[in-house]
Amino acid sequence: MTAFTHRRTVRIEWGDCDPAGIVFYPRYFAMFDGATQELFRAALGVPKIEWAKSHGIIGIPMVDTRAKFMIPSRYGDDIIIESRVAEFRRSSFDIVHTVHRPEGIAIEATETRVWAGPDPLKPGGIKGVPIPLDVIRAFTKA
Repeated sequence: MTAFTHRRTVRIEWGDCDPAGIVFYPRYFAMFDGATQELFRAALGVPKIEWAKSHGIIGIPMVDTRAKFMIPSRYGDDIIIESRVAEFRRSSFDIVHTVHRPEGIAIEATETRVWAGPDPLKPGGIKGVPIPLDVIRAFTKA
């Protein structure tokens, strides 16, 4: 379990909504991707392009995601996305996103991502590589 949590307020825009006037569910996954990037920026102190380059990785692609939707959001609503790394493994990790609205928890979502570097055996390919200890430590500091 890690201690570091990041909170981000997001205003729901017109383009986020479907004809029923509520957020079209795939838009949340784009918001979660942005929240993940901001979580890492807050923990590591630099934007993704810098920490990816300094650690020699291509990125942190998502390999699994799931969500439970409980309260809908509409155009003009402000939601708070709270994100944290729930578990680090050798080359993958889980992120939990909790979406808060004034009425309560609107969404609980989980992503599994891989710390991915170039695959030396497959030109242009990628593969999971060990997550550096300094990255893990950045998320476990109080």
